[in-house]
Amino acid sequence: MRVSVFGLGYVGCVSAACLAGMGHEVIGVDVNQLKVDLVNGGRAPVVEERIGELIAEGVRTGALRATGDVREAVAGSEMSLVCVGTPSEPNGSLCTAYLERVTEQIGAALAERGGRHTVVFRSTMLPGTCLNLLVPILEKAAGGTAGVDIGVAVNPEFLREGTSVRDFFDPPKTVIGALDPVSGDAVAALYEGLPGEVFRVPVPTAEAVKYADNAFHGLKIGFANELGAVCQALGVDSHQVMDVFLADRKLNISPAYLRPGFAFGGSCLPKDLRSLVHAARRADVSVPILAHVLPSNADHLQRAVELVERTGKRRAGLFGLSFKPGTDDLRESPLVELAERLLGKGYDLKIYDANVSLSRLLGANRAYIETRLPHLAHLLADSVDEVLAHAEVCLVGTRDPAVLAALPHGGDPLIVDLVRLPDAEARRAEPGYAGLAW
Repeated sequence: MRVSVFGLGYVGCVSAACLAGMGHEVIGVDVNQLKVDLVNGGRAPVVEERIGELIAEGVRTGALRATGDVREAVAGSEMSLVCVGTPSEPNGSLCTAYLERVTEQIGAALAERGGRHTVVFRSTMLPGTCLNLLVPILEKAAGGTAGVDIGVAVNPEFLREGTSVRDFFDPPKTVIGALDPVSGDAVAALYEGLPGEVFRVPVPTAEAVKYADNAFHGLKIGFANELGAVCQALGVDSHQVMDVFLADRKLNISPAYLRPGFAFGGSCLPKDLRSLVHAARRADVSVPILAHVLPSNADHLQRAVELVERTGKRRAGLFGLSFKPGTDDLRESPLVELAERLLGKGYDLKIYDANVSLSRLLGANRAYIETRLPHLAHLLADSVDEVLAHAEVCLVGTRDPAVLAALPHGGDPLIVDLVRLPDAEARRAEPGYAGLAW
């Protein structure tokens, strides 16, 4: 393919050199003439493993060249990859000035060029940036319709500085968010032959994926460092601890616990987090990430309360009470906390959980619920239908098949979904449905 790459920084330079190495005909574009001259001279404008030899080979074979002329680049290509920077503003917001400028320049060049051209954004940008900001700029400058006359896609990069060439040729995944199938097919063809799963997703999802990745990477680093500091203070070898931690591929390094849902609870997680944070404080070790996990969890639970409040209804039903499916353990269950908050706000509440029977609760489990919900016997319903007959708004905190089968559609009662129901996608289009985090 004939490709123009806008921005010859780390991402653009590596993308241009690697695409040329795959056999594409690539034109690099940058406002910095020094970068243009370096590339045309077969030299890399950035320091990166293998990048020098790739650029030298691409220039030698004629597969790669650079220019400062936008019109020349667009006229000589069928696809433009936008790799310009999106730095932070002083207040932390995203600076999109470079994106806007390049998009307008590409659009103006397309107005002269004619014919279909696909504009692919690889710059990191917040969800909504492409559709709400860049597409209108592109359409106005080009005088065409995105997704019809002009192809548009978002294709985030997952390149680590220092290993970016390796990452390009062996990506963890390829994410393509396109306005139309033709644009998506063109981007997929660009990377044909590379390993890794290809995800074709809506444009805003493609924008959000990069933020999910980087936020989690930062969280992991901060977590490891805070845990290391606590271990050091307690006289424990932190690397030995993490070696064992990382060996668990079932729960620790896995998809487990990484699906948005309701707040966590139970007899282990809250207790152990509190103990660890307390130990850190006693040792005079600051652990802001670990210290804020439980407050974050409490805020998430509060979102469910606020969803109910916004309905304006007073008779509520709650499906599920134990802290996880398949158990009657109510200790530190977020659903018990939710019920307690609703009762405290004066809601008329009925609860159904097939696994919870007051007569079977024993020991610490019974003592806990007698403290938190002393009138549970009056709140528990014997059937799903009893709750549905009572409630104007139902909170669904379980995937019990009997509950799922009985839940009505159409907004009577209103549904507050805490678990992402199997038919959540269909329900989102209906009146009277609210998902907690989707």
